[in-house]
Amino acid sequence: MVDAIIIAIFILAFAGIGFDVVELLPEDIQAQISNIQAFRWLTAGFASIIGLAVGLVAQTTYRRLEQRIRQTPIEVIITRAIGLVVGLLLANLLLAPIFLLPVPEKFSFLKPMIAILGSVMLIYLGVSLADAHGRTFLRLINPNSVEWMLVAEGTLTPVRPKIIDTSCIIDGRIQQLLATGFIEGQILVPQFILQELQQLADASNDQKRARGRRGLDILNRMQQEYPDKIVIHPEEYEDSHTTDAKLLRLAHEINAMLITNDFNLSKVASLQKIPVLNINDLAQAVRPIYLPGDYIDIKILKHGKEPSQGVGYLEDGTMVVVEEGNNHVGEQLRVVVTSSLQTAAGRMIFAKTLASTVSQNN
Repeated sequence: MVDAIIIAIFILAFAGIGFDVVELLPEDIQAQISNIQAFRWLTAGFASIIGLAVGLVAQTTYRRLEQRIRQTPIEVIITRAIGLVVGLLLANLLLAPIFLLPVPEKFSFLKPMIAILGSVMLIYLGVSLADAHGRTFLRLINPNSVEWMLVAEGTLTPVRPKIIDTSCIIDGRIQQLLATGFIEGQILVPQFILQELQQLADASNDQKRARGRRGLDILNRMQQEYPDKIVIHPEEYEDSHTTDAKLLRLAHEINAMLITNDFNLSKVASLQKIPVLNINDLAQAVRPIYLPGDYIDIKILKHGKEPSQGVGYLEDGTMVVVEEGNNHVGEQLRVVVTSSLQTAAGRMIFAKTLASTVSQNN
C-alpha cells in the first residue's frame, strides 16, 4: 500500500510539472499551438509516464538500500555515522578560512567548489577510518560487547556476537544446535566464508564440490529458519591471505566468540585470547556416561586386538570393546559395562557379554 502511494505521488507530481511546463515556453511558440489546453493534458500524460518510471526506479533503489542497511551490523552503522559527523566537523573547521581569502571576482566560483570537494574528501576519509578502526573505538567504550540482550527483570546483560567458520557450517550439527536454543545472540557469517564455500562448490574435485554444496545448502536452511539469528557480515580483509587469519582478526576486532570444530584453529584462537565454542568439545561433553554395571545393547562388528575380544560402536562413535565377544560378530548383544577409558582419540568402553543373546542379525 505504501509503495503504491509513493508511486502515485511521483506520477501526480510529474503530471503537474508537465501540465504547467507550457508556461515556460516562449510566447511565440505558445501562440503557434492551436489548442493550448489539449497540449497541456498531452504533456501532463507524457510526464506522468516519466513519473511512473522514476517512481519505480526510486522504489527499487529504496528497497535495495533498505535491505543493505538491514544486513549491515549495527556497530558498522554507528561507526560510519560517527565518521561522517567527524568528517563534516573537520570540513567546517579546515575549509572555513577559504572564504576569507581575497580572490578576484571572476574566480569567486572556486571558493564553493573547493569547499564542496574538500568536504566530500573529508567525509570519505572519516567513513573509511570508521570502517578500519571503528570497532576498536567501540571496544574502548564498551570492552565487553556492542550487542546486548534483554533478560529477566529488565536488566541488560552483554552477549558476545558469534562467528562461524566453514568447517562448522559443512559439519551441519550447528543447525541442530540452533534448534535447541542453547546458542544465544546472533551468528555472523563473514563474506569471505561465503566466498570459500562458493569456491568449494565450484571446485573440480568431486569431494570438495560436494562439501561446498552441502555447506551452502545448510546455510540456506539456517537462514530461512532463523532469519533474525543468521547475519551475513560484509567484512573483507584484502591484506590477509588465509581464511583462518581473517576469522581471528574479525573476532578480535568485534570481540566475538568463534564457533568451529577445527582443532588447530581452536588452539590458535585460544592463544590469542579469543573465546571458542568447539562443536566437537560440546559433543564430547554431552556424551552419555556409562558406569560399571550399566547395560548396553550393541552390535558386534569386528574382532578386537585380543583373541577373545569383539568390537562395536555406539551411535555417537564411542568404541565398545566386549570381552568374549569374538564369537558373536554380526550379532546384537546386551553387554554389561566393566570400565571406561578416556583417551585423546575419544572415549572407550570395556564390557562383557551376558549369558543370553537379545537378538541375532543374520
